[in-house]
Parts: sequence; C-alpha cells; structure tokens
Amino acid sequence: MSLTLEQYASYLDTRDDLTWPAPPEPKPAKAKPFLKKLPGIRAVTWNVYGTLLSISGGEFYYEHPQPFVMNLALDKVIQEFNMWSSMTRKAGQPADYLKEIYEEFLENQRMAPGLSKYPEICVEKIWEAILKRLLQKDYEFDAGFYGALNEFSVKLAYFYHSSLQGTCCNPGAAQVLKAVHEAGLEQGLLADGQCFTMVQLQRGLAVQDADLEIDKVLPKEHRVLSHRVGARKPSEKLFHEAMEVFRERGITADRILHIGSRIEEDIMPAKRLGLKTALFAGDSASLKATPEQLKTPHGRPDLLITRLDQLIKVVQHSLEN
Repeated sequence: MSLTLEQYASYLDTRDDLTWPAPPEPKPAKAKPFLKKLPGIRAVTWNVYGTLLSISGGEFYYEHPQPFVMNLALDKVIQEFNMWSSMTRKAGQPADYLKEIYEEFLENQRMAPGLSKYPEICVEKIWEAILKRLLQKDYEFDAGFYGALNEFSVKLAYFYHSSLQGTCCNPGAAQVLKAVHEAGLEQGLLADGQCFTMVQLQRGLAVQDADLEIDKVLPKEHRVLSHRVGARKPSEKLFHEAMEVFRERGITADRILHIGSRIEEDIMPAKRLGLKTALFAGDSASLKATPEQLKTPHGRPDLLITRLDQLIKVVQHSLEN
C-alpha cells in the first residue's frame, strides 16, 4: 500500500541526504496590542500562513522571487524523482526546462475561466500536468510507494514547496488552539491553503505540543481552505463557506471572531460580512496593514494582537459576560 502524505512527510524526515530551507524566525512588527472583551463570541476562525504558521517570505509562493532558490528547488525535484531522462533536451540547465513547463501550467490555471473573481491555484494540479507530459516520454514512478498519479502529484507538490519555503508554527499556536477549545468555543480554519497545508500545520503544532489532538481543536468539518472551495481571499465565497459551517451550529456571523494578518484579505471581508476581527501583528514579514487602512472603519480590526497567546485572556474575559 502506498504512503499517505503524512507518512511520506515522516519518511522524508528520516533522510539525511536532504536539506530544507530553515524555518523562519518571526519578527514582531512595531505595533502595540489592543485588547478588549468581545461578549458573545462563540467561534474562532484562523488564517494559516502568516498567522498560525510562519512561512519564509511571509506568504505562500508558487514561484520564489529569488531565481537561485527557485532553481535549487526545481533541481532537487528533478534529482529526487529521476525526471531528467524523460525531459526534452534543451540548451541550459535541467531546472530551466522544468521551470518553463511549470510556469506554463501555472499560467494555464491562472487564466482558466472560473466562478470566482479570486480563483485558487491548486499546486498538485500543476504537478499532475507536468507528470502527464513526462509520462508521454516513458517516465516511470513507483506507484506502490507514491500511489496513483493524483496521489503522487500531491507528494511531489509537498516536496517542491518544502524545498522552496521553510515553515514553523508561530510561538503560542498550540497553546492558544488548546485554550480556545478548552474554553468551549467552536474553532476552525478560514484560510488560503493547499492540499498539504494541514500536514505542515499539524507537524508544526506537534513540535510545540506532541500531545495536541488536532482533530479535536480543529475539527475536519471546520476547516475551510481555498484549495477545496476554489477561491482564495479576499473572495467572500471562502467566508460564506465558513459562516455556513457555524450557522448550522446556531452561531451567527456576529459571534465569530476571525484572526488574520492582512487587512485587505482578512479584516475587510470579515467586517463586511459581520464577523468580529483580530489582526495578528506578530510577524512583520506576513503583516499587511497600512496606517491608513487601520484608521478607516472598514479596515480597523476589533483587536490587535502581537502574540497569539494574548487571545487567551480575550476569550476568557469575553466568556465571563
């Protein structure tokens, strides 16, 4: 039986021949926390990249802005999955050719007609298209180990993005998730995310708390991620999906607190739809907020936190009312 993505990620940990980008060290922005009671809050939704999960560069990359890093990641993919013999021979480095076809299929997804103004790009589909092209040139892979083509594509996408960007949980992530759950609030994700995002998050949380049961603190049915919805923030479609999850549990929008690190993508759409909001300013690389945005009624969050654990007192005090 082929490995699951979780098992594959653990297998990569056993390899001493692989090197990965170092996880980033979050650097708090120059901001003062603003905390207050929010009576009536019954659910909390989280952004992932830049909020619960710190990622090098501050945001998820499809292509790295530094060509050297991008080419290095592609070279690692070519070597790891023995692709070169099935690639068209062209002048230049192998990574140049793989980058060319990667960019071709990335652009195809960007230009594909969709129902959302902000469509999500599913990275495993890019790699599946690349593999299909290689299979036309007699490429072979171990289906017993990697699984069927679609399963292999997910693992390949995970490997590529692990080579592109390091990730780790922001300090206090496991602690605050557990505290919100123990306070009796519903909790979920409302975030841009890929097929492997939950694996990255779960592994990051395990470093902070090996006993944390992620399915308890973040139930599967509460995880609204862009790659499943087909739209990314600031699309309201993503927010409506999350609101419906909690509406079925009798929780209206004004009783949901959404935490994110970007005004335009997190705070503004959440406020338009009636959610309470908290801006996380604990990582200057991921924070996207201007003084002008913070001064406007439609951009000003209800809370501003510089550490995730600051939310614990907010939750506890809000439940006292």
